[in-house]
Order: sequence, then structure tokens, then C-alpha cells
Amino acid sequence: MAENATIFAVSSGAPPAAIAVLRISGLGAISAATSLVSTLPPPRRASLRRLRDPRSGEVLDSALVLVFPGPDTATGEDLVELHLHGGRAVVAAVQRVLGAIGGLRLAEPGEFTRRALAAGRIDLTEAEGLGDLLAAETEGQRRAAMTGADGTIRRRIDGWATRLLNLSARVEAELDFSDEDDVSPVAMDSVTQEIRTIADDMRSVLSQPPIERLRTGISVVLGGPPNSGKSTLLNALAERDLAIVSPIAGTTRDRIDVPVSREGVAYLLTDTAGLAETTDDPIEAIGIDRARRAMETADILVWLGDDPPPLDALWVHARMDLQGRETMPPGPSIGVSIARDQGVTEVWEQIAAIGATLLPRENEVILNERQRGLVETARAILAECDETDALLIAETLRSALVPLHRITGSSDTEAMLDGLFGAFCIGK
Repeated sequence: MAENATIFAVSSGAPPAAIAVLRISGLGAISAATSLVSTLPPPRRASLRRLRDPRSGEVLDSALVLVFPGPDTATGEDLVELHLHGGRAVVAAVQRVLGAIGGLRLAEPGEFTRRALAAGRIDLTEAEGLGDLLAAETEGQRRAAMTGADGTIRRRIDGWATRLLNLSARVEAELDFSDEDDVSPVAMDSVTQEIRTIADDMRSVLSQPPIERLRTGISVVLGGPPNSGKSTLLNALAERDLAIVSPIAGTTRDRIDVPVSREGVAYLLTDTAGLAETTDDPIEAIGIDRARRAMETADILVWLGDDPPPLDALWVHARMDLQGRETMPPGPSIGVSIARDQGVTEVWEQIAAIGATLLPRENEVILNERQRGLVETARAILAECDETDALLIAETLRSALVPLHRITGSSDTEAMLDGLFGAFCIGK
């Protein structure tokens, strides 16, 4: 990837659309735009211009043109936006003409955001938050992504780093203005106490579930013996016919996964094979084994058996419309009859109540797996500090700052950045 290349791409989504916003960023952005129009508008003022092919003079489109001189732009470079009519042919024609200009090329996935990071317009946590925001499919995912995209995570990390730097300055002052053997143990005790306070603050943030929980969804597994109503309940919870329903026992022989979004939360509903005591059918045996494993790893187990459920399961007494099943079993359970439209709302309410305890709380700092690992590294370094020796405390503080700087991208590897921005769409 040529770092000094001028790049262009549609940033408003794939055509066709009413409007397509095509961005050009780099040293040649303004000269490239000038070759398409007679005169450019003043900076940051949208003006209507007729775009022409500089080689043939052919009119390409009538578009709004905006010029943003660097470095005060999204990418830190000269940036031009062409607000085109959003038809495929129009966009293709303009991109073809731009691609023929020397020094210009189509942007790679995430390259605009990567340049913003390199220019210091955003930090790595904001770039990750933007990636999460672009991929958000539920309201919960959107809100969590905003904690990264709007700088909330960066501010918390910077707060820890600033406190550690201030402590480091105190320790260095003791070392600079005293003989090493004469550094006050009382002064170092107060530093050590503040280090423990910062480590406890980190532990509080780490106690929140990771943001990945919002992406993958809460795993809800329906388990029970054959012909206990699992598939019928799955269809009712998902509000569409997905699993085959039959009075014949053993109809479901493999797990069926159904993603569902409800009230801004993602769930993964799983129907499983009935847990028969014994079977001579090897295929059914495989299904039963998969059902047991799904139940063991479920976030929420919905149990439809007549016997008391496994520990911590949500007990559903299904098929209450059938003769002999009108009476509820002893113990806390929810009566359900799909035929009578009874109980499904209550099941969802219980699932949502349990799920709320498994999700990150709103207005809290929510870290992804990479960030959590680095915060945990810093916390562990600080938590082990039980020293009064100024030299050892100074080394502890320096060591803890390293993973914090990696969170915001102050020091990180090119391979990690390639992986992050490679998941972005072209135009971002």
C-alpha cells in the first residue's frame, strides 16, 4: 500500500441510492477535483458543479462539491467530497475517470479510518468503536459501540495513564533529590496505596461482560426429552416456522440455531434433539450428544421436561392444552400452550430478565477482547506491587504503562492494524 497515494471511494454505501458521497483524500485530492470541474468552491462550502471527464470533456454528473483542506479533516489530509447522483452508472463513470489520474487509486477497506489514526485524528479505541458501529445490528450493539467511537474508552485509559505518570513523577523526584538509601518509606507507602486504587478501578471495569457478548448474542438452548414441545416453542419464540413440528418423537435430530433480535438485544435460540434414555440409532445418538453439549454451554437453558430441571434452568411446562397436562408441576415453572397463545410472553420476559444480568450495563466502559487483555496485564502488574523501594515502584509504573499505551495505539504492531482495518468496508 503506497502511503503517499491519493485514495478515493464511495463512503455512503453501495449504489444505487439517491445520493452517493465519494471522498478523495491525499496530496492530490484538490488537484484531482480541479481537473473535473471548472472552479472549486471555497473551503467547506457546498456548491453545485458540473463534473467532466478531463480527457474527453464529457459531462459525468452535476454534483455538490465540498473541499476540506488538511490537516483539519477526517483523515488529516486534503479531502474532497463529491455528492453524486447515486446511480451505478454515474458512480462507475466518476470512479473510472479518477482511477485514470496519475497518483490516484481506489481505497482499500478501512484506509480512510487508518489514515485518520495515523494522523492522530482518532485513536485505536475510537477506530475499533467505529468498526463495531458499522457492524452493529441491534440497539444494544449500537450503544456499546458508541462508548468506543465517541472516545469514552480512550478517556478512561488516558485517565489511568495520567495517574500512573503522575505517580512516576513523584517517585522520580524522590530518586532525583534524595540519595537512594534515604527515600522516605512513608512517601512510597502513599504511592503504593494509589497504585492499588488504580488496580481496583481497573478490576471494576474488567468485571463488566465483554462487548463480544452483545455481538454473538445470548445463547438460549431449549432442552428436554423427545416430544416435549421444544420445536413448537422455538417457532413461537422466533415468531416464524423454522423447526419441523410433529407428534412423532425424535423429529429433531440435530441442533437448530436461530438468531433473534428482541428489544435491542441479540439472542441465539437453539432447538435440540430430545434426550432419550437409550437409542440404537447412531444418528440420534449424535444428536443427543450435541444436545447435551449445547445445554452445558448455554447462557440460558430452557427446560421442557416434566422432571425438575437441571440447576439454574428456566422450567417450562409445555402443551398445557393437552389432556392430563392442565396441572402445573410443583416448583417454579411457566405454563405454556401455543395452541391457546399462553405463556410465550412470560417465557420471553424471564429470558430477558436473566439475559440482562449477562450483558454489559449501559453507560459503562465496555472493552473488547484485545482491550480487556491489555487492561488485565496492566492491572496484574499493579496488583503485585507491594514495595517501598522507589526503584522497584518506578519500574512497576513503567511496565504498567506499556499495555495501556497499546490499547490506544501509541505503540502497536502493523499486523494488528492490518487485521482491524481489513474488516472495514471500502470507503471507511
